[in-house]
Amino acid sequence: QVQLVESGGGLVQAGGSLRLLCAASGRTFSSYTIGWFRQAPGKEREFVAAVRWIGGSTWYADSVKGRFTISRDDAKNTVYLQMSALKPEDTAHYYCAAKPGGGTKYDSWGQGTQVTVSS
Repeated sequence: QVQLVESGGGLVQAGGSLRLLCAASGRTFSSYTIGWFRQAPGKEREFVAAVRWIGGSTWYADSVKGRFTISRDDAKNTVYLQMSALKPEDTAHYYCAAKPGGGTKYDSWGQGTQVTVSS
């Protein structure tokens, strides 16, 4: 497993932007797929976006396509989630998670960072 630390959350007005960071410690992200998930109060955790470290393939939930961008920095061993045109319904606790290459599930999770979008 890899240890993950998220940062970058905060309070922003609707229409604004935030950038979340997910940094690895203990080992590099090479061969992993890194995903962002979110959970709002009273709701189930949902997938937001993911990036495969090798090759850089990306995936997005329909609800964030065109507004959020996931990217990675090899040198910093960090994954970013650039969020733009934020909506109140984006308010949630955001988590990053790591899935080993060849694995079928995310087995390392960070503590998350809170994003609150005011209307």
